[in-house]
Amino acid sequence: MLVREILAAKGSGDVFTIAPDATVADLLDRMADLNVGALVVSVDGTAMEGIVSERDVVRKLRNIQELGSVIVREIMTTDVRVCSPDDTLADLMGVMTQHRVRHVPVLEHAELVGLLSIGDAVKSRMDQLEFERDQLTHYLHGQ
Repeated sequence: MLVREILAAKGSGDVFTIAPDATVADLLDRMADLNVGALVVSVDGTAMEGIVSERDVVRKLRNIQELGSVIVREIMTTDVRVCSPDDTLADLMGVMTQHRVRHVPVLEHAELVGLLSIGDAVKSRMDQLEFERDQLTHYLHGQ
């Protein structure tokens, strides 16, 4: 299965982003409103500058007293692991496992086309396994 197929199965082509100059308060509100664990940091919604996740919030803000003065750029991750729509599910899961990341932006020709979470990867793998099981069951029962 290819990453592009996983994106298509998700249905929504929306990639939720936040500006690098947004405040952490705006970040927290946006993540809570969208019920997501990460946002891609982008000025225009297509060029990626970084990613900010729940882990970034926890790790980088725990000793900050004045949260109102902190902006996203100060806490975002800039060394972002990405994938291509032509990568396989196995490639995606390998990146997530090897680099211990839960969200991987999908870039095509340096343009942001999607964001996949570990939940998306697991769901896709489970769907694959279920399909294979059903095929084997039908084969064994002659249907």
